[in-house]
Parts: sequence; structure tokens; C-alpha cells
Amino acid sequence: MAKKQNDRNKNSNENMTVEEAGRKGGEATSKNRGREFYEEIGRKGGEARSKQRDNKLDKN
Repeated sequence: MAKKQNDRNKNSNENMTVEEAGRKGGEATSKNRGREFYEEIGRKGGEARSKQRDNKLDKN
């Protein structure tokens, strides 16, 4: 079963797992965008989540 799981995690080139590709993309984004980018998307996500929670409470 572990073999099947490992096969599913390979991309079409079979050179890199999905995990490795994600890490590589995240590192590139971090290098290109910097800390401020992550602070901004974190803040926006927190605000959006807060609005969702508030709307749910209003309906009850």
C-alpha cells in the first residue's frame, strides 16, 4: 500500500513528489514576495473568517 501512495505523490515527470514541488513553490513565493505578502494574506484571511463567523452568529 505504501508503494501505491508513493506513486500517487509523483508528478508526471516522476522527478519530484507533490510534497517536494509544493515546498519548492512555497520557497520561490517566499523569496519573490517576502514576509509582507504572507502578513497581508494572513490578515485578509483572518478578516474573511471573522466575517463568516459573524454572519453565522447573526443567523442563529
